[in-house]
Amino acid sequence: MNQRAMPHEHHDSAAASAATPARSASCGTVRLTTAQALVRYLAAQRVTTEDGNGTEPLFGGVFAIFGHGNVAGMGEALYQHREALPTLRAHNEQAMAHSAIAYAKAHFRRRMMAVTTSIGPGATNLLTAAALAHVNRLPVLLLPGDIFVSRAPDPVLQQVEDFNDGGVSANDAFKPVSRYFDRIVHPAQLLSALPRALRVLTDAALCGPVTLALPQDVQAQAWDFPADLFAARVVRFHAPAPRVDELDAACARLRHAKRPLIVAGGGVLYSRAADALHRFATTHGIPVAETQAGKSSLAWNDPLNAGALGVTGSPAANALAHDADCVLAIGTRLQDFTTGSNTLFTQADVIAINANAFDGLKHRALVVEADARLALDALAEALQGWHAERTWTTRAHKLASGWRDTVGTLTHAPQRDTVLPYEGDVIGAVQRSSAHSATHDIVVCAAGALPAELHKLWRAGKPGAYHVEYGYSCMGYEISGGLGVKLARPERDVIVILGDGSYLMMNSEIATSVMLGAKLIIVVLDNRGFGCINRLQQACGGAPFNNLLENCVQGPLGAPPIDFAAHARSLGALAEHAANIAELEAALQRARAADRTYVISIDTDPARTTDDGGWWWEVAVPEVSSRDAVRDARAQYDAQLAARADPGACDEPADHE
Repeated sequence: MNQRAMPHEHHDSAAASAATPARSASCGTVRLTTAQALVRYLAAQRVTTEDGNGTEPLFGGVFAIFGHGNVAGMGEALYQHREALPTLRAHNEQAMAHSAIAYAKAHFRRRMMAVTTSIGPGATNLLTAAALAHVNRLPVLLLPGDIFVSRAPDPVLQQVEDFNDGGVSANDAFKPVSRYFDRIVHPAQLLSALPRALRVLTDAALCGPVTLALPQDVQAQAWDFPADLFAARVVRFHAPAPRVDELDAACARLRHAKRPLIVAGGGVLYSRAADALHRFATTHGIPVAETQAGKSSLAWNDPLNAGALGVTGSPAANALAHDADCVLAIGTRLQDFTTGSNTLFTQADVIAINANAFDGLKHRALVVEADARLALDALAEALQGWHAERTWTTRAHKLASGWRDTVGTLTHAPQRDTVLPYEGDVIGAVQRSSAHSATHDIVVCAAGALPAELHKLWRAGKPGAYHVEYGYSCMGYEISGGLGVKLARPERDVIVILGDGSYLMMNSEIATSVMLGAKLIIVVLDNRGFGCINRLQQACGGAPFNNLLENCVQGPLGAPPIDFAAHARSLGALAEHAANIAELEAALQRARAADRTYVISIDTDPARTTDDGGWWWEVAVPEVSSRDAVRDARAQYDAQLAARADPGACDEPADHE
């Protein structure tokens, strides 16, 4: 990567070289504006490097789009500290926040970024990203500009007025999607707000988006801050150790289990517990199934890795989950795609290890409120000599091996020129394009049919090789998220795979990636619409309507033919269209050798999916309709609801996706 584009690699000497404001008469204070103090505080935070041999900045930089409300106050402060805390310019506020969130996810929440915007639409464009970070428990510091505290100019340009409350601004909309929210109306408030913000951002139980709304007059206001507030410090990350009583209860339940299953969630990766998970599963003979956030916790070819779990799961993992008598859910909030809308492992006792007790309480679980790695180490010590039933472990090995063989078949299927490829074919081509794909590539995705196919078929050989945002499943995250991943992991090939719908929804950060020298390989699957939802619509009895372009209202010219390669080239990338899988493989070789972001488009089938695996997912079907197809779908839905009420009847998988 272009080092000039990423000055966050500078170390303490860079921080010392930043502009030094004049001290006040007291040697114990330094006079700064609110914005200057905030930026200087962020630049002073350090984190131990992954190898443990040094430190680096906690904040990798600040994404900024300047406007009225942040260009003067925050803009000047960021300029002063641009060497120690680089400012990166983006093209869309939501997109740059996605990039910041992805950066933190790629660093397993050990490093992060901040985002600053103007007031008005610049600020509210962050709301979707804030919700995404909240759902995924990922740290990002949001610094939206706000209206004047003085109210001298009232209403100011872009101000949203509340007719009943003069203290409300558009930024109050951040409150439900922030783990911590504060509006800084006086410089002194930073003394309490900044440590609180940092605690939330670095606490495993609290982690999520922090919003500090910054009124533009307060940003520019000066105050005498204690000088020691800006001393360089190494941040300590907070995660609870297991309580003895909760650990004892979990051990007692496991010792009685004959057919246990581990569900590995994102918390395994964030606590850096992959090695501990491998040791624990191997020692005790327990198969492992992975959630979307937890995929890559265990290498794809580990004998006990049964693959993806749930609605987008493998037949191996789902069969084991259905028959398990005890489920050890580690670092997962057990959302409906993981549990098959609470039908997949209803006959099992559930033990939930989670740093956040709120997340651990799902599915009526026995909670161990603890960091995943600390809990696994403690369980391993307490369960010495215990092993799952040997026939269960043998069955798990057989199912996992069979599924790996099936994946190989699905991703190496012979191609016919008369048949459009589907997602599985594309995934296979990407993986074949590098002998080291499983360990070197990081795949990025978020929405549509691709997360289901990637969850089943992508071969992740090391932690972090799989980066799919599926907590919020936000269309438009893919390219901007890929940029954040590349900034975090410049030595790896970052492969963004997305559909035409997501590409059209948000693609501006292709230009940013070229500008920053953060090369992405982007594969666009063009199925001419929202193919995933089109299939779901019909599975629920609906007629094809308003999803594929051919089924949408159109003017006399019809739906436009979109040349994605030409569009990407207009943003500064290299690009081409592949007519088939063979051409895609050749194009991927050129993309890997290229010096900048490379976009490849390919036409795909909107109807085909991987038939293997899957499970029921609850999507409510209308109770009354004039259409037979809807009435039939409702009858099937009612049968599934009845089966959930009688867990023993939930034997048949069904996959809407």
